[in-house]
Formats: sequence, structure tokens, C-alpha cells
Amino acid sequence: MELRLPELPFPLRTYGPDGHWSYEDGTLTGWAGPRQDRFVPPTGDALEPASDAPRLLGDPVGDFQLIARVTVGFEAAFDAGVLYLHVGDREWAKLCFERSPDEPTICTVVTRGHSDDANAFVVTGSSVWLRISRTGAAFAFHASLDGEKWTFVRIFSLGDEKSAAAAHVGFLAQSPVGEGCVVTYDGIEFRPNWPQGLRDGS
Repeated sequence: MELRLPELPFPLRTYGPDGHWSYEDGTLTGWAGPRQDRFVPPTGDALEPASDAPRLLGDPVGDFQLIARVTVGFEAAFDAGVLYLHVGDREWAKLCFERSPDEPTICTVVTRGHSDDANAFVVTGSSVWLRISRTGAAFAFHASLDGEKWTFVRIFSLGDEKSAAAAHVGFLAQSPVGEGCVVTYDGIEFRPNWPQGLRDGS
């Protein structure tokens, strides 16, 4: 399925399980089914298949920032709404608003063969702003309580500049141990540039 959002200069395509993606009045909605996730345990066998979750991804060109306010219908531990980027089958990353495990938390996962997993900070409520940015071979994750002042979470690379330029970027919903959850994204914005500063709130 292909979906076009007026806020984005590229179409979005579905990957993985059916996320029942829909868009209406500026709000994108997706559903994660029971025990759907995107994670390669660092303690697991590298040859085991990665778990999977619904994704809706497109192909931005050049430097960019993708911004959205993410609201999650938290039901179980690790339910999450995610901004996601995909470089290869075992090279991808997630910026998550996740119940981890008892409180809504900003979490990140970067997968290079196996996934890592790190919590950044706890958020009060069921909504938060997330931002993923790219310049050259570098990606940055930020989060914000108001969509104005941004907190730096992480900067990293996944391969060289050619690999980064071909990355698919967009949205993911997950419910690794639960019976499913709904995620909405609004305030979606695309900026064709890298943030002015990574750690100054801009």
C-alpha cells in the first residue's frame, strides 16, 4: 500500500505486518498487533530472523528533519510509537515513545547485526514530540515535550554516506509482549535541513 501525506514530499509504503495505517485531518494512525516488535536481541543467534512490526516508510532526499507528535494507547510493557529508519535487513534504528516497562519513556534502539537498547528519560502523559534528522552519514534523535525545545538523545551512523542516503524513514508501531496498541502521529513536519545545534534545544 502507498500513502501520501500532504506534510511529506515523498510517498510512504507499508512494510511488515498489516498496520491498518490511515490518515485523516492531519493525523496518521497505525495499529500494532499482538507481540509485534522490531528487535534483534544482542544475546540471540545472529542467524535468527529479526522480529517484525508494522512500518510505513518513505525515501527523503538529502538533509532532513522528520518531526511528529506521537500518542500511544499504552496497554502493556514496551508498547510504543516509533520514528524509524531502515538502511538494511540488520541495519536500522528506532526512536521510541515506549512504556518501559511501567512508565512512558523515550528509548532508542540501533541495530548493527544485533540491536542495542537504551532509555533516555521518562515522560509524563501519553504524548511526546519526536524528531529524526540526517546529514551525510549521520543520524540524530531528539525528543521534546512541547515541539519547540528539543532534548538531544543520540547521534550515530549506519554505514557510509551512500547507505545513509538510501535509508527508508517513517513510522512504526509495536506491542512486543502485549495484545496490541494504537499509535497516532500528528503535527507531522518535514524540514529539508539538519538542526542548527544538536544540544542547544534548537
